[in-house]
Amino acid sequence: MKPWSLLIEILVILGVTVTNIEAERHNKDQKERNITTQVSVKQVKHFLSNILERKKSINVIKKKENLLEEKSQHTLRIRGIRNKDLWKRNKNYLKNQERKNFTDEGDQLFKKGVKILQQSKSQKQKAEAYILFAKAADMGNLKAMEKMADALLFGNFGMQNITAAIQLYESLAKEGSYKAQNALGFLSSYGIGMEYNQAKALIYYTFGSAGGSMMSQMILGYRYLSGINVLQNCEVALNHYKKVADYIADKLEKSEGIPVEKVRLTERPENLSSNSEILDWDIYQYYKFLAERGDVQIQVSLGQLHLIGRKGLDQDYYKALYYFLKAAKAGSANAMAFIGKMYLEGNAAAPQNNATAFKYFSMAANKGNAIGLHGLGLLYFYGKGVPVNYAEALKYFQKAAEKGWPNAQFQLGFMYYSGSGVWKDYKLAFKYFYLASQSGQPLAIYYLAEMYATGTGVLRSCRTAVELYKGVCELGHWAEKFLSAYFAYKDGDIDSSLVQYALLAEMGYEVAQSNSAFILESKKAKILEKEKMYPMALLLWNRAAIQGNAFARVKIGDYHYYGYGTKKDYQTAATHYSIAADKYQSAQAMFNLAYMYEHGLGIAKDIHLARRLYDMAAQTSPDAHIPVFFALMKLETVHLLRDILFFNFTMRWKWMKLDNTLGPYWDLFVIGLIVAVLIFLLRNRYG
Repeated sequence: MKPWSLLIEILVILGVTVTNIEAERHNKDQKERNITTQVSVKQVKHFLSNILERKKSINVIKKKENLLEEKSQHTLRIRGIRNKDLWKRNKNYLKNQERKNFTDEGDQLFKKGVKILQQSKSQKQKAEAYILFAKAADMGNLKAMEKMADALLFGNFGMQNITAAIQLYESLAKEGSYKAQNALGFLSSYGIGMEYNQAKALIYYTFGSAGGSMMSQMILGYRYLSGINVLQNCEVALNHYKKVADYIADKLEKSEGIPVEKVRLTERPENLSSNSEILDWDIYQYYKFLAERGDVQIQVSLGQLHLIGRKGLDQDYYKALYYFLKAAKAGSANAMAFIGKMYLEGNAAAPQNNATAFKYFSMAANKGNAIGLHGLGLLYFYGKGVPVNYAEALKYFQKAAEKGWPNAQFQLGFMYYSGSGVWKDYKLAFKYFYLASQSGQPLAIYYLAEMYATGTGVLRSCRTAVELYKGVCELGHWAEKFLSAYFAYKDGDIDSSLVQYALLAEMGYEVAQSNSAFILESKKAKILEKEKMYPMALLLWNRAAIQGNAFARVKIGDYHYYGYGTKKDYQTAATHYSIAADKYQSAQAMFNLAYMYEHGLGIAKDIHLARRLYDMAAQTSPDAHIPVFFALMKLETVHLLRDILFFNFTMRWKWMKLDNTLGPYWDLFVIGLIVAVLIFLLRNRYG
């Protein structure tokens, strides 16, 4: 199958239905019509058909080139002439023919497509971007071809074709595309559409990282950190992670980093729509209603969500400014501070204006607001609208830091770390970086990693530095796939969701590892053979467990207990349950371990320890009360029947030789006697 002909199937008729429900102050709901917009795919097919024809012509030229080479070499051998210029001229001619594809027009179309894609808020706009990519790809633009290959791999617009993606990536890899190298490494590491080959995956990742792929760098960092198919080497991992962390830190300093929600599929497998990481549409509409009714706190919250695009909402500066202004008018200091922040950084809704930023920061600071104080500190620190004044900046940063604002704590740490307006003091720098890092301030985490990596102001620790760098690296733009993977899963596109989660899992994201394993375990995916799913899921559960996921640790125990993806091994299962119970206080692990002690599965039978673990499970989780109640009832009943009626009774009376004294049916006699006693007791109780 030819990759270029398969590309024709990349886009389908794209439709998007957008429903806007606005809540009015007098509780009147106004519903707008559903607008369905369709974009024709004929243009894309036309351009991709041209790519196919061009590819055919290139193949014909290459065949002619080979024939020409053989013929010329044969002629030269006969004549005894070594004419090197002939081959060079032919080769240069062929190169010039191929270079005609890489036109300035193709580059412009690609850049235009990227711009539209970045600003897109609907499927229609995204489709328009991909039409431009198709045109650029027709002109030989490699980056546009990479976009099309990604669309085939990840199932953009519901058109997933792994075979076509692989063939296109292989073609791109020959052209030196590091993105294609990374993609082929990923597919080889899972055996998705390709042979499962970790050695080949490592080679692809190595070439990808050498070409500049940040994702390949991150994958190699994780592999060397964890010893996955390579010798564990902290220093090599540090080198890879630092390169990515430097790149991310530069983006964060320019305020280009946006945090992304990472939904755990394992937490709410039956009702993902209620996941607190993603704001449900109905709840969003209710919040809008409350905001219009004058709820200041909700106004500020919606403003923040739209400012940075959180909880599944699109980044919308106009909406953010709208809600902040409403809240500021009502006297909210936080809203004033955020308006100042918007004008300081500048955007489409609030163009950069230092004077306006100073005005709103001052209004918030006068109310004792930490964000406003920090904003004033930034203005004095960088000299924006006011002369540079480190003393004033330090004063405002200290006031904001005392109120617990992590960004101010980071700025104080940076001043002491760099010696900006103060004497360098690495101990104080470490103190403030550490305080800010506890609230998740990414740049503070980055500088802590720098200090641990170099031994500046603290004892050098490669492992600590790598873990901190890893946390910074996970803020990269690739984390946006968490949202698209989640929505694909929610919409029933399991294969698209799995591929995206699996790529993130390969990069070392623990949440993605458990999500990928969860999807594989369900056996709903079609891109892997069913016999490979449990072994691959076990591998991913294990990686997630190593990173501290208690649920994954219990899952590993389950797989060994039932023999999923591995042979049954009660002893190994008990070991993993013990780790989950002791280290993470997992109620499920305690219950499972209690059952194994009760029945002596893989460990010595111990009824007393089983009782204790059942009780601990019930105390740890309210959900365990009912299962524990029935488990203890069964345990006590069985224990009573076995120990009293059979074992203990028999052992105690064995010396009397009851068979000889009372006959062979003495046990029936004893049971009858017990029944008679019970009847007598019951009659006396109710008599």
